[in-house]
Amino acid sequence: MDRTALDVLRSTTAELAPGAADNRLVPLIAAGTADRRALSALALEQRYIIESDRSAFTHLAERSAARRDDASAVFFAGLAGGENTAAERLETLIAACGCDAADVTAYEPMAGCQAYPSYVARLALTAAPAEAALALTANFAAWGGYCATIAEGLRTHYGFDDAACGFFDFFAEPAPDVEAQAAAAVQAGLDSGLDGGLDTAAARRHGRLLRSYELMFWNTLAELA
Repeated sequence: MDRTALDVLRSTTAELAPGAADNRLVPLIAAGTADRRALSALALEQRYIIESDRSAFTHLAERSAARRDDASAVFFAGLAGGENTAAERLETLIAACGCDAADVTAYEPMAGCQAYPSYVARLALTAAPAEAALALTANFAAWGGYCATIAEGLRTHYGFDDAACGFFDFFAEPAPDVEAQAAAAVQAGLDSGLDGGLDTAAARRHGRLLRSYELMFWNTLAELA
């Protein structure tokens, strides 16, 4: 039986799901025991990540269009647009963390936090778009779950209001349009035979590294908590 995009997405997401204890920071925020400097660093690191990911997704959209891979182009253009929304909401989070303009300017990003966007940038340059779409989407489920847990913890233990939690709420909310676009991109890769078709082994390799780099992000911040 031929695999569908949903089959591939579900199996890859399940395979790449992190363990419950792999992320050391999010449980601390959920319990209200994380130091506020870790929260500030989380917000300030995201400024660099959003800028990098927006550029990477835009480049992937352009590469996809050049390959006449319209489904992947739509998916990555949508992700780039989402980064614009995230950037707007991030400013309120940064302020809620007590950071002013001088703090933002003085902040130096940490290597362990920036490994993830650096690998996304590598995918933008070298990965087949459909394979990048599969790898990224498989990791989004964990990211969304983390964001939902953080938003609840910030409201419950740190006194953050809805506006301050808006960044995390944005990523925690169901995104059926994004999921449908991801499925279309993966299905196009399965169907079209572009560059020999979608190499799911390569996509899983990309996804495994993305998962490791994302956990590096959280656990680097956990050292401040």
